[in-house]
Amino acid sequence: MQTNAIEGAPLANSLFAQIGNKHLIRSFGYMGGRWVDAEDSTTFAVSDPADESWIGDVAKLTATQARQAVDSADEAFAAWSRLLPQARALHLKKWHALILENREDLARIMTREQGKPLSEARGEIDYAASFVEFYAEEAKRPNIESVTSHLPDAEMEVWREPVGVAALVTPWNFPCAMITRKAAAALAAGCTVVVHPSAETPYSALALAELADKAGIPAGVFNVITGSAPEIVGAWMKDNRVRAVSFTGSTGIGRLLYSQGADTVKRLVLELGGHAPFIVFSDADIEKAVDQAIAAKFATSGQDCLAANRFYVQRPVYDAFCKAFAERTSALTVGPGMNDCDIGPLMNKSAFTKQAEHVEDAVQKGAKLLTGGKRHAAGALFYEPTVLKDVSDDALIFNEETFGPVAGIAPFDDEAEVVRRANNTEYGLVAYLHTRDPGRIYRISRALQFGMVAVNRTKVTGAPIPFGGMKQSGIGREGARLGMEAFTEVKYVCRDWG
Repeated sequence: MQTNAIEGAPLANSLFAQIGNKHLIRSFGYMGGRWVDAEDSTTFAVSDPADESWIGDVAKLTATQARQAVDSADEAFAAWSRLLPQARALHLKKWHALILENREDLARIMTREQGKPLSEARGEIDYAASFVEFYAEEAKRPNIESVTSHLPDAEMEVWREPVGVAALVTPWNFPCAMITRKAAAALAAGCTVVVHPSAETPYSALALAELADKAGIPAGVFNVITGSAPEIVGAWMKDNRVRAVSFTGSTGIGRLLYSQGADTVKRLVLELGGHAPFIVFSDADIEKAVDQAIAAKFATSGQDCLAANRFYVQRPVYDAFCKAFAERTSALTVGPGMNDCDIGPLMNKSAFTKQAEHVEDAVQKGAKLLTGGKRHAAGALFYEPTVLKDVSDDALIFNEETFGPVAGIAPFDDEAEVVRRANNTEYGLVAYLHTRDPGRIYRISRALQFGMVAVNRTKVTGAPIPFGGMKQSGIGREGARLGMEAFTEVKYVCRDWG
């Protein structure tokens, strides 16, 4: 066992040995510019999903400390919001530079606690840093159009002002990028933030706090509170001083926060579940469609709200697509993220169980198993990359978010049919479309009830684009200039010069 060089908290030898900058390994919460232990020194364990080995223990802060974090953020708000936008931008630029400087260490921390392949973790660090850089520039541009007076002897102005303290609640599948996408926008707008990371991946969040501190972001502006989500977030939802809440996670928890936010009328940004259709027409480039289908399904081992879940392939190319997709899937490598295989472990036992249930249900309802379909020899939380053919519309995998490396495929005949089936879901985050017909691209893109549509490609996200969904996939947008809107209020001032 190795102890944390900064705090004396116990850590697994392997994690400590793999990190160059030991200051990034933090086991306490970060509040008001200080590292804070739990009131009663209670901790929770963090494990590596690759082998379920213990990584370390992290402070389990309380609801009282969650409110104290709001105290710190509230106290810091006046000075931070009054800073010139250029000054806030400078802090963000320093944070961005430090994130990139520590890219390899941050990626290794993420892979150990989250399980994703190391190359994907490095990609996420770049993605996370891009939001900080983007909002460092946007901090200077929250302008609003002037208003031409309709009243005699009156001058009118419209201002954008930060809302106040923002609570950011982030998931385990993208433990760095989901923090920076929210926090950079809020900080650029002039808000202060309290962050609650998933208890399964707290070390990534605490490493970002260490770098924020080193970037000179003032005490109380950026706070990270580790512990039980119901206890920590529950305290924030009741606090009138928390004016905005941004959450990424399941639709079920999103509904709960939506309800809880009503009592204090909070601003809400909810990025919730997805159930993405992947539609392939017979005129598509099938080889390219298969390549893109692999990327859309198996990134982050399928544990991604953008992951393709329902594959609809037009009947003339159906068998060819299924054969090629299954062959490519069976060739994917599986193993610990530190080995940089294609597919890493699932996050926990419930995620593993869901894969097995979806496969069993689909097969019972007539689907044919083309490849995979069971636990992988790599370990208890590894599931074989799996392809199912002839999946019925009433199968669980076509009605629930699978969140794992299992793909279900079904044939379709015409545009009207596939649009109806694709839209037949409570979710509406992203849809994938493959066709070479320009008219069809326009018609289908318009008809699909999803916040984002990827045409003949998979990668669509990035700092400059508005990320978000329709229906029960969420409220609001993150990224782009729209990502700052939830963190600002519009104030109208009418002055009489008479």
